[in-house]
Amino acid sequence: MSDQPSPGPVSGPSRRQAARLAAVQALYQWQEGEHAPAEIVEQFLKVRTGETGEGGMRRDADRPLFKDVVEGTASHRDELQAIVTAALAEGWTWARVDRLVRAILMAGAYELLHRKDVPPRVAINEYVEVAHAFYDKGEPTFVNSVLDRVARQARPAELAK
Repeated sequence: MSDQPSPGPVSGPSRRQAARLAAVQALYQWQEGEHAPAEIVEQFLKVRTGETGEGGMRRDADRPLFKDVVEGTASHRDELQAIVTAALAEGWTWARVDRLVRAILMAGAYELLHRKDVPPRVAINEYVEVAHAFYDKGEPTFVNSVLDRVARQARPAELAK
């Protein structure tokens, strides 16, 4: 069995949603520390595309988005971790957050800060949906809450509309 997180059943995600789901899985793998982000991206694009089940990526996933989210999140790791940590509820620490949830939050924060082409509400919703693919308890609500705080700090004018 792979140590890669396995998403639950997802009803027909879009190409961009499929890319975000795969990006979170790649970022989870990157947190393991065995491979550089570029190696993981290459592995997903060449070997794991079209695989079903754990760790696969749909053939029609938005590849440029996948690559940007993985490599961008990795290259801005310290900044993103600090911003996400600051957005956690009082009493929460980075170490307390589940590793897969960390990957979801980091990818979402990356899009909120560095992908101005993606409206903040869309980015938040997309990563809440990614959380729903893996969790059926409170994690999606947690992701929503943290990313909403990040968005209100990073892009307040867009949320006021």
